[in-house]
Amino acid sequence: MITKIIMKDIASYKKEALFLTDKKTNLIYGLNGTGKSTLSSFLYSINNPKYDKCKVEGLLNTDKLLVYNQQFIQDNFYETEDIHGIFTLSKENKAVKTIIDDAKNNIKTLLTQKLKLDTDANNLLLKYQKQKDEYEKEVWKIKTEYSGGDRVLEYCLEGLKGKKEVLFQHIVSLDMPAIKLTYSVEDLKRDAIALQGDAKKVLTVTKIQFDVSMIENSTLLAKVIVGNKESSVSELIEKMKNSDWVNQGLQFVHMEDGQAICPFCQQKTITDVFLKEIEGYFDESYQKDKDRIIELLEKYEDITKNEFLNIQNFKQNEFFTKYNKDLDICLAEITKVTTENIHRLKKKVEMPSMIVSLEKIDEIVGKINVLIDKVNVEIREYNEKIDNKQKSLNDIKEKFWKIMRFDYDAIINLYRTTEKDYKVASSEMQINLQKKQDDIKVQQKIVDENSKKTVNIDEAVENIKKGLIDIGISDFTIEKHSDEEALYHLKRENSNSNVFKTLSEGEKMVISFLYFIELCKGETKTEAISTGKIIVIDDPISSLSHIYIFNIGRLIHNEFLRTEKYEQIFVLTHSLYFFYELTCINHDERKKLQKLYRLCKNSEGSSFIEMKYEEIQNDYQAYWQIIKDNTQSPALIANCMRNIMEYFFNFVEKQDFAQVFQRPELQEIRFAAFNRYMNRESHSKGQNIFDIKEFDYDSFREAFKLVFEIEGYRLHYMKMIK
Repeated sequence: MITKIIMKDIASYKKEALFLTDKKTNLIYGLNGTGKSTLSSFLYSINNPKYDKCKVEGLLNTDKLLVYNQQFIQDNFYETEDIHGIFTLSKENKAVKTIIDDAKNNIKTLLTQKLKLDTDANNLLLKYQKQKDEYEKEVWKIKTEYSGGDRVLEYCLEGLKGKKEVLFQHIVSLDMPAIKLTYSVEDLKRDAIALQGDAKKVLTVTKIQFDVSMIENSTLLAKVIVGNKESSVSELIEKMKNSDWVNQGLQFVHMEDGQAICPFCQQKTITDVFLKEIEGYFDESYQKDKDRIIELLEKYEDITKNEFLNIQNFKQNEFFTKYNKDLDICLAEITKVTTENIHRLKKKVEMPSMIVSLEKIDEIVGKINVLIDKVNVEIREYNEKIDNKQKSLNDIKEKFWKIMRFDYDAIINLYRTTEKDYKVASSEMQINLQKKQDDIKVQQKIVDENSKKTVNIDEAVENIKKGLIDIGISDFTIEKHSDEEALYHLKRENSNSNVFKTLSEGEKMVISFLYFIELCKGETKTEAISTGKIIVIDDPISSLSHIYIFNIGRLIHNEFLRTEKYEQIFVLTHSLYFFYELTCINHDERKKLQKLYRLCKNSEGSSFIEMKYEEIQNDYQAYWQIIKDNTQSPALIANCMRNIMEYFFNFVEKQDFAQVFQRPELQEIRFAAFNRYMNRESHSKGQNIFDIKEFDYDSFREAFKLVFEIEGYRLHYMKMIK
């Protein structure tokens, strides 16, 4: 059963026109030139290369598409006098017919079951593809994040940026890293940047010395520095153990007139002699020791300051970036130790007799040098990469995909589970589908073998002859010409020429349609018995055969619409009267079995529009609909205006149509083209106005309106044009 037809890039179908149906009977109405013949020609010859943009969905391999159109008539009647015989089952062999009918019913049941399996398999595939698409979208984030602009790792995606599926299958094909990764994407970016352009080697970092061990181990720190013991005040100072205090107080003594105020008791107790005795206590030896301590302090401060700055400069080295946190910890420890040591040295300067010791810094220095060793390893590796740039880039690429495989492991595991479940379910469905297909072949073989036993071409020819008589045609008939070659011939008394070419258009249509009906019942070959037939009938009436319209309509109703013999029916017509005759009047039955369509054409091409029963109008009303649409072709609008006037003035108002255009109001130059096209001899020669060059829609419509107004039918015009 056909569910969808797509017409595109052929004749009037300039863009894609979609036809959707789920009904057995499909009635399509369209004026001449809207694309009916193109549609039926496509269905008549689906595999013709010129229809490569057109598609049909829903057809099964066992379905047979039978199309009645002008090409069918041409192929079966014009080209040769030999008409193919039609094989049908003989009525006498009821037992064989029962076997065949049972086998056909079995085939229909099996086809229904197979169709359900096909649908289930397709739904399963769609579900799997939807899930896979979601996984692919997730993985596609790799492309959006690492490609474009100045992203240095984009080269890792070469050949994988075009399609989501390609990138996805690449990462799925990779093995999960066996060990924990010790590098990051940022590390790879840094390495890749370093390899860009004219990359140069980097010097290794020199280890720090922090040479303060001489200061830390100086004996002066543990020495109690005191003054000259020969001095007269030495015994007192040593007894009081206040040499540091006295030494500091000397700077506050100021002699005036041989006396000075004591900085301690604030009395004029200090004389020149006493001052010289005190100064003599702090002799040259004392001062040298103190000066050496000051030197130790200054040297320690200088070394620590310089080395501290040196260590801080390591942060400017990109290879130290990953160790900055560790470096900051070491710097904090150095700051703490050196600050305390400087404080202790300053105390020693102030109080030389104090014993002090300094905290060792070599352990912290060792930690920093360990970091330097690590950095130097990386620098050497980097320098090796510079020496072999391409290998280094390949190593980065390999590491990049290891990171990606690790990061997307959850997605890949979900996909593999989904794929496994799909393959198991799909395999089971394919087994069931194959079994149904084998069962169908068995039943088809039963049909083929039994059909050969009981087919002939007699019944079909008798039915055609009877149909001709029923319609009232007796001037010619059809006879069996050859049993061996299975042929018919048309026959007219006292004539041996090609009878078909001498028939009227109406007679040609009738005989060809009766033959088509019998062909739908039977086959042209004994071994070609079909199980599902889809019938397409393209405009079986014309303006020259109105006498047969009722008969043709009755035949279509009896042979196609009111029978269960056929899978699906399509009827195309240009006549709204005939369209209405084929439409089911009962609302519920029509809703269940029929779909109604209008085939329209404008400047953008042909298209299918689903119709409601209430929308069916007569031809006269349809012509008015056309002229109200300025997107229709000029030829069609002009022809519809001509048909309306001819119908209204000649048949309704009984006026001479030609006299209407003699009115002076219509003699203006701008109405000349309108008058010329309205006064064609016959509207049936539509091709005569396909060469319109002067068509102006506004002028034509104004003149068209003026005709009705000057003849006194303004109200009729206003009613129809609204």
